[in-house]
Amino acid sequence: MDWTEICISVNAKDVDLAGDIAQMVVPYGIYVEDYSHLEEEAREIAHIDLIDEELLQKDRTKALVHVYISPEENPAEALSFLRERYEAEGIPYTVSTASCAEEDWINNWKKYFKPIPVGKSLLIRPTWEDACEPQGRKVLHLDPGLAFGTGTHETTRLCMELLEEFLTPGQRMLDVGCGSGILSVAALLLGAGEAVGVDIDGLAVKTAVENAQLNGVADRFTALCGDLTEKVQGLFDVVAANIVADVIIRLTGDVERFMKPGALYVMSGIIDAREADVLRAIEGRFAVEARREEKGWVALAARRLP
Repeated sequence: MDWTEICISVNAKDVDLAGDIAQMVVPYGIYVEDYSHLEEEAREIAHIDLIDEELLQKDRTKALVHVYISPEENPAEALSFLRERYEAEGIPYTVSTASCAEEDWINNWKKYFKPIPVGKSLLIRPTWEDACEPQGRKVLHLDPGLAFGTGTHETTRLCMELLEEFLTPGQRMLDVGCGSGILSVAALLLGAGEAVGVDIDGLAVKTAVENAQLNGVADRFTALCGDLTEKVQGLFDVVAANIVADVIIRLTGDVERFMKPGALYVMSGIIDAREADVLRAIEGRFAVEARREEKGWVALAARRLP
C-alpha cells in the first residue's frame, strides 16, 4: 500500500518551529526544503561557489516541510493535528497531500544530502554519492537510513566540531541518543579508543552498528538499545548527548556516575530559548568550557567539576 505524503508550505522564517511541530506527527523523521540561506550555506558548509541553476530559481521566502504517513496510520488525524498546531502558533501555511510509494519517500531526501566537510578534519560522505576528493580530511562514510544524524543539521555539526576540539586520542566516549552513530564514528575516526552508543530505537542501534562497520571501527564500537543510561556500565572520558533540552536535563541528573573525574560533557540539540534551563541543570556540577551557536541551536562543552 502507498504512503501519504503531506507537504506543508510555510514562510521561511517559521520553518524551524513548523518542522518541530511536524516532527511530533511521526517517529521516523521528516525532511525540510529551505533555500533562504542557499548561497551562504553553499559557501560556509559545502565550500562551493557554483550552485545548480534549478536551486537558484527556488522561492527563498518559502520553505517546505514533508511528512510521510504510513498506510497503517490515519492521514486525516495528522492533518487535523498539524492544522490545529500551526493555527495556534499563528504560522501561515498551505498544505497538500499525495500518494507516495514507500521506496520513494525513503529515498526522496537523499538528493539533498551531499558530501559535507565538518570542522577542520572530517568529511561526511553519504554512501550513495560517488567517491569525493577528501582534501586531507578523514572521510566518514554514512548511511543514516531512517535514524537521526547526517551531519547536515546544525545540532550534529556543532557537536562534531566540539568533539574535534576537545577529544584526546585514546579516550572512551559515551554517545547518548546515538541515532545513526555519526558522533561515535566521528569520535573513533578522530582517535577515540572506544565508543559506546545507546538509543531507545532498535532501528537506530542497527544503523549505528552498520555505519561503524562501514568505517572500519566496529571493533571499537558497542551499541546498546535502551533509554538513556539504563544499560550503560563503566566510566567514560567524554559523554555526548545530541538530543533536546528536556532530555539533556533529565540525563544530567544521572550522567555523572558514568563520568571519570574531569570528564567532558558535550550537549547539543538545545534551542536558544532553552539554554538557560540547561545551564541551571548543570550549575555547580559542570563548568562550561565552550559554546557554539548556529541558527538558534546551541551546543555546549562542559567539564565535570571535582
